[in-house]
Amino acid sequence: MPSADFSASLDVVTDVVHKHEDDLVELRRDLHRHPELSWQEQRTTDRVIELLSHAGWQVTPAPRSGAIAEIGDGDRVVGLRADLDALPVHDLTDDPWSSRVPGVAHACGHDVHTTALVGAGYALAELHERGALEGRVRLLFQPAEEVMPGGAQHLIAQGALEGLTRVYALHCEPAVDVGRIGVRTGPITSAADRIEVRLEGTGGHTSRPHLTGDLTFALAKVTSELPAVLSRRMDPRAGVSVVWGLMRAGSAPNVIPDQGIVAGTVRILDADAWAGCEPVVREAVIDIVRPYGVTASVDYLQGVPPVVNEQGAIADLAAVAGELLGAHRCVEVPQSLGGEDFGWYADQVPAAMFRLGTRTPGGATYDLHQGDLRVDEQAIGVGARVLAGAAVRSLVTAR
Repeated sequence: MPSADFSASLDVVTDVVHKHEDDLVELRRDLHRHPELSWQEQRTTDRVIELLSHAGWQVTPAPRSGAIAEIGDGDRVVGLRADLDALPVHDLTDDPWSSRVPGVAHACGHDVHTTALVGAGYALAELHERGALEGRVRLLFQPAEEVMPGGAQHLIAQGALEGLTRVYALHCEPAVDVGRIGVRTGPITSAADRIEVRLEGTGGHTSRPHLTGDLTFALAKVTSELPAVLSRRMDPRAGVSVVWGLMRAGSAPNVIPDQGIVAGTVRILDADAWAGCEPVVREAVIDIVRPYGVTASVDYLQGVPPVVNEQGAIADLAAVAGELLGAHRCVEVPQSLGGEDFGWYADQVPAAMFRLGTRTPGGATYDLHQGDLRVDEQAIGVGARVLAGAAVRSLVTAR
């Protein structure tokens, strides 16, 4: 595509997104009022299908929830992905569009992700109508990103990645100002696994720990020593992090219980280390509890690999963002220890995920997965434009 044609296409993208700006903000607020947990995103899916079908996309609902939409012609296909689900978190904001579902909120910004992708869909449909779309674009509205195993494998099984030359996604970043995006070549998230250790022993009186399997003490040893063991058994450059979120044992201060449980997450920056971590964890747990006369069972769920941004894909995305937003508005971001099941897409297809700035300049910095999360809604249009622009450019460069 000649440079003038490409610039003209970006102008169309900007004009279409601006035209629909109010509609997109209202869509985001509607989704925020009606959040749905993982695998329950039927209302959200229905809204997406209605809007994109009306815009000219061919939309196929996925089993349970989620959808795949496609438009265009030709052999080259670029994918854009958004996630749909909310979290089991209380909405602590007092906005008129606060969650109406008790105990459920879009505390990770997936309402913004979904709305931005709908906005990109509007712009790409207009380019297709004008004959300016040099290939096909596939939109992936994925359920259940927040659980393990997540919805990425579900959509992949429905053919989401078949024929794709590239796939792009975004994620809200409340530490970056609106109007900016964060980019990074190589890993941008970490692997994330779930671990649960269950101990069993004879139990007994706290006055006679030598006659029992001192299960509570052994459980405490697991929580403190497993991270220490991994820091020596795994390459420290892999950035292995074990953090516990649940610990439960006993019901009285003078009774050694006969069972207990501790559960948490294992996060790893390096994909190769991730592949070999599970057997090290299992062996370490058995060795840690052996002196205390208890038995251990380990439930280890390998969750998601790191999202690794392919060099060409992130270069094209950054180039488009530079033209749309200004080169100074693309900032380098560090690798996060957060997990993202977009990593399964990136494992099979050249991919790039960018961080979408959602902080009002000079305003508060929020944290994801917290009930007080607020986003500057100007980010919706920014995300829509960058996603659509990345698709247009990649249809030409990723041949």
